[in-house]
Amino acid sequence: MRAAGEARSDCISRPYGTSNRSRSDLVVMGSLSPMTMHLSGVPASSATFTSLLPMPKQHTFKDMATSIQPARPLAGLKQALRQCRAERQRYRAYATAPMTESTRQPLYPSLTPKASSYGYNEPTKGFRPSQATKQNRFNDGLRKIPTIPPPRSTLKVCKDPVKIIYNDQLKVLDPTGARTRLFSKKNPERVQPGDILLVRTKNGDDFSGVCLNVRQRHSPIDTAILLRNHLTKIGVEMWFKVYSPNVEGIEIVQRKEKRARRAKLYYLRQPRHDIGSVENIVRAYQRARAGANLKSRGAKGRDANSHAKNIKSKKSKKK
Repeated sequence: MRAAGEARSDCISRPYGTSNRSRSDLVVMGSLSPMTMHLSGVPASSATFTSLLPMPKQHTFKDMATSIQPARPLAGLKQALRQCRAERQRYRAYATAPMTESTRQPLYPSLTPKASSYGYNEPTKGFRPSQATKQNRFNDGLRKIPTIPPPRSTLKVCKDPVKIIYNDQLKVLDPTGARTRLFSKKNPERVQPGDILLVRTKNGDDFSGVCLNVRQRHSPIDTAILLRNHLTKIGVEMWFKVYSPNVEGIEIVQRKEKRARRAKLYYLRQPRHDIGSVENIVRAYQRARAGANLKSRGAKGRDANSHAKNIKSKKSKKK
């Protein structure tokens, strides 16, 4: 029996080595006898400490004289047992002072979980949170927490909100759609670079000139035109927003004979390509338009009141 105890104590205190033992050869330390625990340097009271130890194979009387192969302890068993012995000696109480359940210290403080570190106390025995929620599920005395439904998705209602905003603004800025058709690419009679335009504003400062560029960027609302004219023999250029509320109307005075090969006629700024002042062309256009209006009213001659004068002269002759 002593030889077997020496063999097991040798297995515990033996340094690291190689072993080809299977998992079935591992036994729990609690199954060791007190004699074996004393020989290995472990107190008998700590036999409840659960750890796995390699158990040597059973030998016959013939193999008893041979030495046992070295085995590797699991997870530094000697160091763990030393720590447990030191903690038991540190928290050991006197025999004269009886320990109650309230003042009893844990057997191994390093191995016990600390609930206070997580910010909550240990739950009482028999506590089942799922059962508590089932009991209070149909209790009418509890205050119900109001739940707010998520907002309605605008993507399903409006897939392209930017386009809808542009259309709403165009309805306000251009109710009839005349300016949109005047600069639409689908319209063959749209405004093109090189045409002479007349822009009428609400403040009365009308401006006419040759269209050098039709700028359409970001959105149709940002459409603008660049006009060039000569005032007192000085070249003047002005930008006008097509959908600006200050613009009362845009008229085409004269179209270019041939379609320009470029979209931006900046070469007209050069002296050899500059058209010059278009004031005479605009005045002729206004006279022709005014004459058409007078003819539609039935007026004769340049004076719009000539028809009334003729009626008065006929009445005076009859008298």
